[in-house]
Amino acid sequence: MADIASADNDIALERNPHGRLVLRLPGGALHEGITPVRAFPIAAPGESVSLVASDGHEIAWIPRLDAIPAAVRTLIEEELTAREFIPVITRLCSVSSFSTPSTWQVETDRGAASLVLKGEEDIRRLAGRTHLLITASGGVQFRVPDTAALDRASLKLLERFL
Repeated sequence: MADIASADNDIALERNPHGRLVLRLPGGALHEGITPVRAFPIAAPGESVSLVASDGHEIAWIPRLDAIPAAVRTLIEEELTAREFIPVITRLCSVSSFSTPSTWQVETDRGAASLVLKGEEDIRRLAGRTHLLITASGGVQFRVPDTAALDRASLKLLERFL
């Protein structure tokens, strides 16, 4: 496995005509269909990124995104943005029921959304008591970075599930 942040490496990353990432390692080995994967997408998004081949094996490791060339970093960040869809809940408008399953109408940083909460266990606390990760029944994850930043009505609805 290559460390892509090493200053003495000869690693190149580019898109092929089909839009897939191609990684060239020292010695000329090519790996097509590379997928970047963050080890800690919420806690440390700029650190610990793995480049994984289409067969699922890790090909390269990036300790810090800010330590790699800007062109390579841009390609990786574009790919990660396309893969990681985690809207941020800014307001809870309504809930269908205070027992689960419950349908929530929410406003996010990406617009209005509806989600079905299957159970209270689908609400996880991250990095302290006010940062939440909510997994909807369809698998989409929503973040609440700071419950204290929500308006009073939203907080009142949310607290019924915590």
